[in-house]
Amino acid sequence: MATSSEEVGRITPVSAGPRPVPLAFIRLGRLSIGMSDEEPAPVTSELPDAPFHTSGTDHITVWGSNEEDTLAFYRDLLGMPLVLRQPNLDDPSQTHLFFDTGDGRILTVFVSDERASARGQRVNTGAVHHLCFSVEPDEYEDIMAALEGAGKGYNVFDRGIFHSIYTQDNNGLVIELSADKYEIPDGRKGEVLATAQRLREEDGADFAHDRHMEGALEELGLPVNKHDLPEADAGVGV
Repeated sequence: MATSSEEVGRITPVSAGPRPVPLAFIRLGRLSIGMSDEEPAPVTSELPDAPFHTSGTDHITVWGSNEEDTLAFYRDLLGMPLVLRQPNLDDPSQTHLFFDTGDGRILTVFVSDERASARGQRVNTGAVHHLCFSVEPDEYEDIMAALEGAGKGYNVFDRGIFHSIYTQDNNGLVIELSADKYEIPDGRKGEVLATAQRLREEDGADFAHDRHMEGALEELGLPVNKHDLPEADAGVGV
């Protein structure tokens, strides 16, 4: 059967529902980079030798369209409370919306009623590839059902170290909803990932698999508790 041009680069979601997210949106910005003779930068959870160190993510700001469409997606679908609304202090003709993403960290969006929602994102160096928000593993099925009910396409991938649902906001910005595959204590995630990276390299694997995550948890003396998440493709090389 012939394949239409709009079907190229799409992956079928785990469950039936609206059209999946075009894979091209998920893979924005993937470039071929020549091999370098220099050693790659080390991967470690240790603080680098830098003039100062950040203490966390305070907020991320994106250009939005209008308030109505923005609220419909981020507040009414993703469930983020709108905690502050004020003028954009650099351009008072726009409104600055503040959303609590769930742990006190903030997503802010510049909106204007003069702007319609866009059909897609521009791809360029320095552009935002996607935003990722944490979700609870036991809400995974409910999240997919909610996306289907809202007419949102999505893809589901097993990324080895976590499990992800990809969809798009009202402007075509790729939104990842990620659940950890394993229970990781607060403040230990960087340590676990850096250990899994070392085990992956020793194993000669292209990316971190369950065995590397489990090995990292065991090596660090942490319990290995895996969440019950749906089977899904890794999305590698597709």
